[in-house]
Amino acid sequence: MAAKKKSATKAKTKAGAKKASKPAANAKAKKATRVVARAVPKTSPLKGTSVDAWVKAKTSGWHAQVIGRLIALAKRAAPDATVSIKWAQPVFELNGPFAFIKPAKGHVTFGFWRGAELGDPAGALEGGDRMKHVKITEADGLNEARLAAFVREAVALNRAKGDPTKRA
Repeated sequence: MAAKKKSATKAKTKAGAKKASKPAANAKAKKATRVVARAVPKTSPLKGTSVDAWVKAKTSGWHAQVIGRLIALAKRAAPDATVSIKWAQPVFELNGPFAFIKPAKGHVTFGFWRGAELGDPAGALEGGDRMKHVKITEADGLNEARLAAFVREAVALNRAKGDPTKRA
């Protein structure tokens, strides 16, 4: 009787070994598929679209309202600047990029490439040692005078120091 139990156990062990090898084979197949998928270049369906089309396609509600106001504000503060979709967001440029707008679920970020160099006595800007930003959480949360001052100062810094994406 003991011999029958051993045979049954060996059969189960062999079946278990076969099952264990199948997931490994499937994992290899999936891994190979993923590598091929990454090799195919991504194309954005919004590539080359206007900023207005991007706003309509990517935002709604108060986000769209805030972004529209920020774009108008930046155009008034820096009339010589251009705005286009780069890095999947509106980017303002004059002698290199100086500001960007990025929507998130609970806020809209209005950021500056040379944010750490901007005068900010009120401490409105947050971020790293180069780029800084303001998070806007509601349509009424815009301090347009302060943001316009940031835009004008960012443009002046780009004019004086050049493109912030090119390191000296």
